[in-house]
Amino acid sequence: MIYPENFEQKIEFFKIRQLLEQHCLSPLGKEKVEEMQFSSVFEEIDVQLSQTDEFVHILQEEDSFPSDNFYDVRPVLHRIRVAGSWIDQNALSELLKSMLTITSIVTFFKNDEEKAERYPHLMLLAKEVFVSSEISKKAERIIDEFGQIRDHASPQLSNIRREITSTLNSISRSLNSILRKAQAEGFVDKDITPSMRDGRLVIPVNPAFKRKIKGIVHDESASGKTVYIEPSEVVEANNRIRELESDERREIIRILTEFTDYLRPFLPDLLQSYEFLAQIDFIRAKAKFALQLNALKPNFENRLIIDWVQAVHPLLFLSLKKQNRKVVPLDITLEEDSRILVISGPNAGGKSVCLKTVGLLQYMVQCGLLVPLRENSQVGLFSDIFIDIGDEQSIENDLSTYSSHLQNMKFFVKNCSKHSLLLIDEFGSGTEPQIGAALAESLLDRFNQKNAFGVITTHYQNLKHFANENEGVINGAMLYDRHEMQPLFQLSIGNPGSSFAVEIARKIGLPDDVIAQASEIVGSDYINMDKYLQDISRDRRYWERKREEVRRERNRLNEISEKYESEMEEINRKKKEILAEAKQQAERLIAESNAKIESTIRQIKEAQADKEKTKRVRQSLTEFRENITTSSDTLQEVKPIRKKVKQKPVTQPQNTNLKTPIVTGDTVRMKGQTVTGEILEIQGKKAIVAFGVIKSTVDLEKLEKVNGNQRVKENKSSNTRDLLHDRKLSFKQDIDVRGMRGDEALQAVMYFIDDAIQLSISRVRILHGTGTGALRQIIREYLKTVAGVAHFQDEHVQFGGAGITVIDLD
Repeated sequence: MIYPENFEQKIEFFKIRQLLEQHCLSPLGKEKVEEMQFSSVFEEIDVQLSQTDEFVHILQEEDSFPSDNFYDVRPVLHRIRVAGSWIDQNALSELLKSMLTITSIVTFFKNDEEKAERYPHLMLLAKEVFVSSEISKKAERIIDEFGQIRDHASPQLSNIRREITSTLNSISRSLNSILRKAQAEGFVDKDITPSMRDGRLVIPVNPAFKRKIKGIVHDESASGKTVYIEPSEVVEANNRIRELESDERREIIRILTEFTDYLRPFLPDLLQSYEFLAQIDFIRAKAKFALQLNALKPNFENRLIIDWVQAVHPLLFLSLKKQNRKVVPLDITLEEDSRILVISGPNAGGKSVCLKTVGLLQYMVQCGLLVPLRENSQVGLFSDIFIDIGDEQSIENDLSTYSSHLQNMKFFVKNCSKHSLLLIDEFGSGTEPQIGAALAESLLDRFNQKNAFGVITTHYQNLKHFANENEGVINGAMLYDRHEMQPLFQLSIGNPGSSFAVEIARKIGLPDDVIAQASEIVGSDYINMDKYLQDISRDRRYWERKREEVRRERNRLNEISEKYESEMEEINRKKKEILAEAKQQAERLIAESNAKIESTIRQIKEAQADKEKTKRVRQSLTEFRENITTSSDTLQEVKPIRKKVKQKPVTQPQNTNLKTPIVTGDTVRMKGQTVTGEILEIQGKKAIVAFGVIKSTVDLEKLEKVNGNQRVKENKSSNTRDLLHDRKLSFKQDIDVRGMRGDEALQAVMYFIDDAIQLSISRVRILHGTGTGALRQIIREYLKTVAGVAHFQDEHVQFGGAGITVIDLD
């Protein structure tokens, strides 16, 4: 149920219909736009939303979907139900083209498993559509692609048209002969050619020579300077043409009547096919409109809920888009424990737009239209939507604006239920404020008792208190920049808003004494309450900024983490490649070593205790071992190669322990320690090592090399400490807020104290000056609320006294 009757005008839905009609291809779709209406049947709405969503994907991804020849021939099909009637030539052409379009659409969806998965709802819509290739073939034999009856539509028509052509050629020859003769005698100008008048071929002649050519004068030009004569020689032939044309018309009618008689039994099925074409045109228009709005199919649920993220008023979006401006999106949640939202805030702050956005988008969804909001939004289902907005003053019914509002409230109280959504603008306004506010509170209580959902805008303080104290009702505020004195058009749920009446009055130049007197009249409680609301608004904006900073920092850290993981994967990959290569190199070295040792043993045996020759062989083995050590820097260790030799005169080498020496530039650490450093210089058996910024001289035997991966892990663990250390070194323990406005100073102090606590600074100072003492008071009121502040006091009188506050932090 929708109330009142002009509901669509109040939320401007009639403009949505107009925009939809612009995307329709034919009257078929436009008719469906007119028939579109609000529904409360979940399954029906869900199917409509799914169909439109699938068509959005077709428009984005498919090139072969037909979009031509969406003709509406239903009026003709209804007309030819009567026996003896026939379809006219133009209608037959449109019938043929549109039937071919219907066939193409049905073929698009049939026998394609992939499309069945992607477009299930549209495929179901096309499943039982009537298409007949036989009807199309019969029509194509009658009419061509230009909408003309074919010569061979029947043998009789073919003969008639052949005789017409022959006769016309004969007439043309006769006329040309007569025309040449008349031109030779000077009766007719040289550039004159035969013309057609009333279906008869004639010669244009100057009136002075009209008696020189025998024949019938058929017409005269408007200027009277030309007459059109049909020569006697061609009169009979022209008469024959007339007879043949009549025969042609009768034969065409006979052909069309015969085709219509054949078509008549299929009319019910054809009408259903055009109903399908109308549905496709309508769904296509909805999909085109959705793309225009960046709209999507929401998470539609069969329950009472509104949980929208970045919802946008469609018409406002389109209007601002033309101006290269962006609309401020709306985040709003209405659910069981907070069903009715009471929005307060300054005039022209966006309260009414917020209310209209809720009404328009919910109505659009329940009309089967996609809506502009984020994918993670949840949209529920309501049985009724009631709206009270605008001036309903009526001279005829002698109703004032307030009386009209009360009539609506009477209807709402009587008919609303837990399935209803109420949208009420400027609740209780239009009469004396005290009684208006009281009645509004009473009505709000009734709506809450009935568990109705709703969005209500107001300026009344008592309604803000009611929302704060009663379960099911929640406050909301349209945010306002009190320094720039302009609305932000952002909805904040949880706290009431201030009307900023005093600030706005002061901005427009109302005298201060008038403002002061007004403040005295309403009393300090009201003024303090309004200031309290402004403070809440300010604090909320501050924490919102903080939250946004945290979010950005979290995103940055996530990016860094992803990059680090990616780089680690690349390092591990390269590590595996290096180890594999090193393994191959080690195996090659071992093989070469074994071969060299065996060769040495063989040569020693062959030397038979020749000391000089044995010495040379051993020297060769020593050089070979040194070469291996030099060429294997990438290896950490090569297993010792042992081979027993039974030869008494020679001492056999027991192993070739190949260990990479420490050189300048290597990363090392003290044996048994975790801190790494870099070799700066080697001096004999000692090395100069840089551990961070500290240089130390260490015995080489106390050091061991560290590979790159270990260094990365150790450096990473120290990055955070280094960052905090750098910030702590650059942190200034004094902040000067003199000359700032109260809110600017407070915001600066908030950031300053937050940083000091995070960096574990024990004492800080705030320079605020003495002046009126207001700035000092604001800052100290804030310090009382900060958990990390242990104590604060005036600075010593010699160093600034009451103009400086010294804070000790936990």
